[in-house]
Amino acid sequence: MVSTRHGGEEVPIERVQVSAYTVPTDAPESDGTFVWNKTTLVLVEIHAGGKVGTGYTYADVATGKVIESMLADVVLGRDALNIPACWHAMIGAIRNLGRPGISSMAIAAVDTALWDLKARLLNMALVTLLGAAHEAVPIYGSGGFTAYSRAQLQQQLGDWAEQGIQQVKMKVGRDPQADPQRVAEARQAIGEHCKLFVDANGAYSRKEALTLAQIFASEYNVTWFEEPVSSDDLAGLHLLRDRAPVNMEIAAGEYGYSSCYFRRMLEAEAVDVLQADATRCAGITGFLQAGVLCAARSLPLSAHCAPSLHAHACCAIPNFRHMEYFHDHVRIEHLLFDGVLEPVDGKLYPDRSRPGMGLEFKRSEAEKYAL
Repeated sequence: MVSTRHGGEEVPIERVQVSAYTVPTDAPESDGTFVWNKTTLVLVEIHAGGKVGTGYTYADVATGKVIESMLADVVLGRDALNIPACWHAMIGAIRNLGRPGISSMAIAAVDTALWDLKARLLNMALVTLLGAAHEAVPIYGSGGFTAYSRAQLQQQLGDWAEQGIQQVKMKVGRDPQADPQRVAEARQAIGEHCKLFVDANGAYSRKEALTLAQIFASEYNVTWFEEPVSSDDLAGLHLLRDRAPVNMEIAAGEYGYSSCYFRRMLEAEAVDVLQADATRCAGITGFLQAGVLCAARSLPLSAHCAPSLHAHACCAIPNFRHMEYFHDHVRIEHLLFDGVLEPVDGKLYPDRSRPGMGLEFKRSEAEKYAL
């Protein structure tokens, strides 16, 4: 068991530093229900014992304000190695703000920085601190935005397949009538041996989703249907899970902010695979909780986006399936950090030679994106 003390003594948190950076997309992007042209990363750096732990979330700059006004003082002076105490104190601090949304994303950034800091204080990779059930994390390339032309769609997904990423995902739901043709074009680009996933982001009605599930599976061998209906419609997800083709898994959960949400989704038997996002569900601590809930129901867990942040934690989940290698976040993480992992045969291998998550913030390069 890893000691909860550094050299037998507490390591008090000395400073919590918050900053935010907005990076424009490299092309117009949209999915079934949303359109965007930029992404904001809120960064937290925690200082203790001569080390700095780094964490972040993809959220509005308001999330950084919550950290500054509600959370920084809560963790200052606490033992940097006692993460549960810090986490529960933050949960208590945001009680009157509400747990979902910005509050949980703010906690996520601080919690992840604390895990990174603890591993650095102990001079080990985070995957070593957490304990590795897996040596590497299978990934799936994710993009295929509804704003893309046929050429953009086919090039992006086809390039991933050629790189050895044998699972790719595209967005659907913007135009249900046109979606079968777009899925056909994607299948043409990746060949028959690469797995094809679709993500509707809750855009379809239940009957639209049922109809398209049959078409996607039978004609184009789509094996993963993410958020065919709203993730708030647990009964609708359960309906899809029951009636979708046998070779198609129903997935949701990326908008889960607490273990209570995940528990309700699992009790409703709404998904074949639960998704969780450590940048939303109150950090690595919350992400590990999601893994335990899935294990209790013999279901796999899949990680949503932020691959550089998730890689070490995913290796610690015994019942882990795969991680989303999301186009926007991969690009942003390369722009803002050194130590970003590169896929090898469709997997990410945590770098055990680097402490913590292995990331170093590129402050000078990031300055032009600073808010």
